[in-house]
Amino acid sequence: QENDETKVILITLDGLRWQELFTGADSLLIANKEYVHDTTQLKKTFWRAHAKERREALMPFFWTKVASMGQLHGNRLLGSKMNLTNTMWFSYPGYNEILTGKADDARITSNDKFNNPNTTVLERYHQTEVGKGKVAAFGSWDVFPFIVNEERSGVPVNAGFESATENPNDRERFLNKLQEQIPSPWGSVRLDAFTHHFALEHMKKEHPKLVYIAYGETDDFAHEGDYQAYLKSAHNTDGLIKEIWEFTQQDDFYRDQTIFLITTDHGRGTQPLDTWRSHGSNIKGADQVWLVVFGKGIAPLGEVKREEQWYSNQIAPSMLELLNVPFNAEEVPGKPLKF
Repeated sequence: QENDETKVILITLDGLRWQELFTGADSLLIANKEYVHDTTQLKKTFWRAHAKERREALMPFFWTKVASMGQLHGNRLLGSKMNLTNTMWFSYPGYNEILTGKADDARITSNDKFNNPNTTVLERYHQTEVGKGKVAAFGSWDVFPFIVNEERSGVPVNAGFESATENPNDRERFLNKLQEQIPSPWGSVRLDAFTHHFALEHMKKEHPKLVYIAYGETDDFAHEGDYQAYLKSAHNTDGLIKEIWEFTQQDDFYRDQTIFLITTDHGRGTQPLDTWRSHGSNIKGADQVWLVVFGKGIAPLGEVKREEQWYSNQIAPSMLELLNVPFNAEEVPGKPLKF
């Protein structure tokens, strides 16, 4: 029976620091007028005396729901570490590592729009009999069609300012129109609500077994030095992820069959203070990432409080293992994670 098959939803939040995820709003930034235009309002919304309350105010779905049903890895204060293996510490190399299971520092050295020479887990699954035509990717950043190599892989990618084109339903037609009418603050990244709703509509309609959703705002607001918008966006994305999860809970195809993996492509700096805006190999700590996983068969460990060292190149082989796709350890050298 088809519905016994595991479905996987991979979600990334671009450049969201582990510090905010695990300890909430940063005391050094939330009251800093250089980065926050309304410190009173922001503190009221996200400041609490204790880190546990702060993180719950920031990411309520993660901390009130996911923490009781899944696992959160990467709180370095408790010994749980997760790092990139690529040495670039910015987006394209990070996404390549997450999606292919292997850093490629020789060829992936910029965020330029060039087709990824490597094979992603999306493409590998799309090449199988069970996965053919059952994969889809959605991203806010317009480089994703190249990262996934849509041309070669045949995996459909809706990213940047692309419209929904495959037999759009009423909601998708409305989103197409709205996307044209609501200006994005950025030239290459759309607002995450569009990415989210295009993904959700596609899931309702086509029921892909492997979905990748790449939210982007957190990174762009951070680059602009807008801590207020960075926090609001993180909070908003928590709600978007909750909406995807709630949809899977009432949909027969996904209910009890779906595993969520949520991570980030890179970290950001903390010291000196203004390095929170940046990342890259010259920024200390920008290789520090995190992973959240929940769903079918995932042990509910909550926040992981043990010494461990995980790496982003382990995500792709873990996904292949969960989807029952055989792979060659030379091509995908990361060791699958045990959840």
